[in-house]
Amino acid sequence: MNTANALLAGLDDQQRLAAESLLGPVCLLAGAGTGKTRAITHRIAYGVATGVYSPGRVMALTFTNRAAGELRGRLRGLGVSGVSARTFHASALSQLNFFWPQVIGGTMPRLLDSKARLLAHAADSVRLKLDTATLRDSAAEIEWRKVSRLSIDQYATVAASRALPPSLTVEKAVDLQRAYETVKDERKQIDFEDVLLATAGMIESEPRVADHVRSQYRFFVVDEYQDVSPLQHDLLQLWLGDRTDLCVVGDASQTIYSFAGATPDYLLGFGSRYQDATVIPLEQNYRSTTQIVDTANRLMRGRQGALTLVSAAGTTGPVPSVTAYSTDSSEARAVANSIADEIAAGTKPESIAVLYRINVQGQAIETALGDAGVTYQLRGATRFFELREVKEALMLLKGAAVNTAIEPLFKTVSDVLRSIGWTQDPPETRGAVRDRWESLNALMGIAEESAPATTLREFVGELFERQAGQHEPTMPAVTLATLHSAKGLEWDSVHIVGLSEGLVPISYARTLESVDEERRLLYVGVTRARRKLALSWAAEGLQSRGAKRQPSRFLQELSTRIPGAPASTAD
Repeated sequence: MNTANALLAGLDDQQRLAAESLLGPVCLLAGAGTGKTRAITHRIAYGVATGVYSPGRVMALTFTNRAAGELRGRLRGLGVSGVSARTFHASALSQLNFFWPQVIGGTMPRLLDSKARLLAHAADSVRLKLDTATLRDSAAEIEWRKVSRLSIDQYATVAASRALPPSLTVEKAVDLQRAYETVKDERKQIDFEDVLLATAGMIESEPRVADHVRSQYRFFVVDEYQDVSPLQHDLLQLWLGDRTDLCVVGDASQTIYSFAGATPDYLLGFGSRYQDATVIPLEQNYRSTTQIVDTANRLMRGRQGALTLVSAAGTTGPVPSVTAYSTDSSEARAVANSIADEIAAGTKPESIAVLYRINVQGQAIETALGDAGVTYQLRGATRFFELREVKEALMLLKGAAVNTAIEPLFKTVSDVLRSIGWTQDPPETRGAVRDRWESLNALMGIAEESAPATTLREFVGELFERQAGQHEPTMPAVTLATLHSAKGLEWDSVHIVGLSEGLVPISYARTLESVDEERRLLYVGVTRARRKLALSWAAEGLQSRGAKRQPSRFLQELSTRIPGAPASTAD
């Protein structure tokens, strides 16, 4: 077990203050790359080491399984186990499963995996013929209504101001939502938002449920607090009751999910809501060079809640470049060739990313990287642990852990993987065969990184824990991702493409609020880069029929403010 003082060693002044602020309302305004996860895990560990916290009474809330898994892993590394680190939904679902038989009776209704199929049946019931895209957008509207805690009648009064699918009038959108709820109730099913609503309802209406929940958890930590919706905020208040031992962590400049109901208002208003709150800014950026940090600061200067980051290490690097291209294809080719040069110069492919606003922009990049012989992976495609070959390998390894005699971990794992096609040397071909080999080789890599004393049973347990926490191995490939899906990640070299009006900001961002969100989205992209940042745009798209684009207004700001970075033109 680490001593309390050892847990504070290595923290900067702001992080140390955060770790020592154990009681009462605490707000960490944590800028990009400022070590917020380090701060909150050391805070929890310090609280346990000093006897202030009992691990079983701490609830750490995140927004993704991956983030929850990272929190648990880091806490284990600090000698702390027993802390509940989960998403809002996982915490609520656990409580709902426990209390449903006692409060409602019987078993809990089945949880919907996806709204699409049920929505299609609901549309049929009100004689609406909707395509897949409209069904998907309608599902998003249902989610927004519920996390905003609006009834269908209340939604009907604000729907006119919403960006509804073109084929739906307000009346049809409301009818569809009513039909969805009817079909769902008839089938005795609930969706993910219902989990939060039902849990909140039980705590509100049943004093014994509220007492039980509040007796179990006393200390709360909420990561990415800028992404909290009204429904999540209300549920959190119900978990807290009249207590104030709450630590929230967030960055208003990284609010990029307003369309899904997230609002930074709770983060920005924390100090006024809790008069005795301790508010601590974390502004020492440990990720990026001074040039990249300065670019990020310029982009957000003067915006509400924006922090002024300082490159903690004082490292310097190339000035971020701004380049204009004649067409999307010429932009893609140039980016692919630049990446190939970076790899040839020694940069690992997995340390490079290409980011863009919408998925369709990735197609030209995929083609160009393929032509340049560069391996890539799509962020948001099939998850590593859902790949067929990986699932097959996990099942075989699980069986081997029961039946295999004690042998060195490396030998056992390699024997199992060889039985399904892994070889020590990669195949010379590209495509599906090489992709399968890369997946199996990644499992081999995890085995090689394990401690020599690790048993096969322990190794398999680690793999299944990684699967549950979406902690995927690093593949030797360039990452292609949308700006939204890049949040929470980082790379040495980042290329952000397609920075023209209509893409960033997106064409349907017409209000000041929505344009500001597009600015924050670009800020997230900029702050993913550690060493090198390249920004670019193309004057003409593949299907623009001669229509000329204009550079993004944000790009114009940066190209005139980054010293030595003129908006050069290339073909």
